[in-house]
Amino acid sequence: METRELKVLIFSINDEYYAADIMEVERILGYQEPTELPDSPSFVEGVINYHGTILPIISLSKRFGFEEGEIKKDSKIVVAKQENNKIGIIVDVVSEVSDVNVKNMEEAPEIVAGISKRYIKGLIKIEGKIIIFLNLSTILTDEEKKMI
Repeated sequence: METRELKVLIFSINDEYYAADIMEVERILGYQEPTELPDSPSFVEGVINYHGTILPIISLSKRFGFEEGEIKKDSKIVVAKQENNKIGIIVDVVSEVSDVNVKNMEEAPEIVAGISKRYIKGLIKIEGKIIIFLNLSTILTDEEKKMI
């Protein structure tokens, strides 16, 4: 039986490890201060200019209702792409790109570490750590995509 491997980008936010499918990641930028948008959802930190387009910057910790972590000087912005939309996600540390064997992945329970299942593809076990495998395409609802 052939085992499938996924390439994932592993990053941390507030000392929790998360992973995203590398196919959903366009690139990683150094942190830059976003321009605030009036009337945007609270988890939208603002927008930056990204190759001449406007890129909304999102705080996942606020999105998931966690305490706001401070932005560190080595924070990064992960540019996630879905169809024609792109969003930037602020992360504390990008640690590595890793090949994950699908058999090391488990179905996520309804709520993991306070995050609703609709954001999570599964849990990945690597080297004794449990990494939350995020579904970046569900971070924004369609209404939120329109608002931004």
